[in-house]
Amino acid sequence: MSGLRFDRLRILVVDDNQHMRKLVVTILQAFGCTQIIEAIDGEHAWSVLNDANPDVILLDWQMAGMTGLEFVKKVRTDPASPNPFMPIIMLTGHTHINHVRMARDAGANEFLAKPVSVKAVLSRLMAVIEHPRPFVRSKSYFGPCRRRRPMDEYSGPERRANDDVAVLDDLPPRKQQ
Repeated sequence: MSGLRFDRLRILVVDDNQHMRKLVVTILQAFGCTQIIEAIDGEHAWSVLNDANPDVILLDWQMAGMTGLEFVKKVRTDPASPNPFMPIIMLTGHTHINHVRMARDAGANEFLAKPVSVKAVLSRLMAVIEHPRPFVRSKSYFGPCRRRRPMDEYSGPERRANDDVAVLDDLPPRKQQ
């Protein structure tokens, strides 16, 4: 495993199901995470986001009030968002390919199917921390690049060539508390 210091990570776990929230928190604690903030829904998560200043958000899709998709879009596009580049891992029991695409198109960095496993949580955390994708801004999307394969493996037409798209390779520095 990498030399990542999980005790230095600040993680926001958002799920309206107390048992699922506790399961995810327990898994994170097993990795050595000590700075875990819990939120019971999207509105609560949004209200603590500035003060919590998390490094990563693990977020349930289906919640009363603000859904996980709405929360992701708000983090990515709302002018009041403290960090639109925040890594977000979407948790859901809805694993149909259309749900994966919707999460991706909302700006989620990773997708994690419920029930979660220790290995899957670790894999997604490592992906967003050690292998972050560049962010893309276009007229209709802001978030991590949706392409997962290296460009040298792609042989189709370059669809971005005609769009007004900016690829942001350098993430802004995190604000310190």
